[in-house]
Amino acid sequence: MIEQKISVSVRVRHTLSSAALLTVLGCGSTAYAQTTYNIAGIADFTGPFADVMKDITGCRRGVLDWWNEEVGKSLGVTLKVKEYDARYDVAQVASLWPGIKAELNPIAVWGLGGPDSNALQQRLPNDKVPLLLGTAGYGFAWKDGSWVFNARATYPHEAAGFYAWYQKKMGGGPLKVGVISSEVSPAYVDIHKGVERFAKDNPQILEVVETIYTEAQPTDLTQQVNRLLRKGATVIQVFNNTASVVATRRALQSLGKGNIPIVVSAHNGLLSSGKALGDLNQMEGSFEVYGMAIATEDPSTARAFFEKLRTQYKTQANFTSPCMMGLAMSLLTVRAVEQVVKVKGPAGVTGADVRTALQTNPTPSERTFGVLPNIKFSNEAPFPTSGLAVNIGTIEKGKYKLVEKNAPVPNVNKW
Repeated sequence: MIEQKISVSVRVRHTLSSAALLTVLGCGSTAYAQTTYNIAGIADFTGPFADVMKDITGCRRGVLDWWNEEVGKSLGVTLKVKEYDARYDVAQVASLWPGIKAELNPIAVWGLGGPDSNALQQRLPNDKVPLLLGTAGYGFAWKDGSWVFNARATYPHEAAGFYAWYQKKMGGGPLKVGVISSEVSPAYVDIHKGVERFAKDNPQILEVVETIYTEAQPTDLTQQVNRLLRKGATVIQVFNNTASVVATRRALQSLGKGNIPIVVSAHNGLLSSGKALGDLNQMEGSFEVYGMAIATEDPSTARAFFEKLRTQYKTQANFTSPCMMGLAMSLLTVRAVEQVVKVKGPAGVTGADVRTALQTNPTPSERTFGVLPNIKFSNEAPFPTSGLAVNIGTIEKGKYKLVEKNAPVPNVNKW
């Protein structure tokens, strides 16, 4: 069982049980020492994503509990995670990292998003440790030779997939989109810059009427949302956090425009936003979009795997989109470790080995229990760049449902 206390560590230790030792000495047969590798986890227990962190970290730990028992034990490898609270803040991540690395010597880092990527992407090549994220990618990291791996393409890629689908669904002219964003994180800025570039390149699909900047935890956005509506916005994009979704939805309701849909991502999805609003029905008619499985109640291999973690391994989490992100990054990690161990054995696994395995071994969807589509990384970008598709969820008559599966993503140019 993985320790419940959260910190970040990667000490490698070798242990050999007395029974195994007797076997080796008495029978002359071989037996692997159980080798433990630690994974550095970045968490946010006191910042803007504290409300969804239990599901992310719980599902990350659940994967290790399962893998250690059903896969790692036979390979002679145990994986452990310790996590630090970095508050989704670039400066905090940068400040903590030297101590984390010295304490843990990790073979991999699990992050949350833009602050981690922004703080560490220049350091990781020298430190030889890959960073894995369950989030979408970022334009500022779109370059070759990266040590950052996003399970999904960029947020603008995912948004583009939604807008191309929704524009066809509405059957009219270009969509008029209002964007709620913030400058508190480079990730938020990157998202709206990418969407603005996509709109400029594809005026037949959408027009961004305005991008509104707000604080990290807004409480009242009535004036700002009213300005977007006066400019003709028919859909509002909120890809920053749950608090921003709540403030936007309340503003729409107070203005008598509750029929205007909001489009959100996985980290501030419909379930978590509905919970924050006190009633899932409050998100009726809105949408979420991302390149991984939608966490609905419908039968799926992803849900079956989660139920196994919950019932057999006592995973303390809910089946939500944040949980799916936790599953995505951790499953990619353990599958990469498997590839390394099969080649070189259980001893001496390094972060560089894990990165090489990620880049050279495609991960079929069934290897992530349908959490992700077929994944293939290359050296040209830190995220998948070919065969892209997104899933789209909505709230319809109070029911959380998948409304579109594998909607194709149009071409998105760098911004």
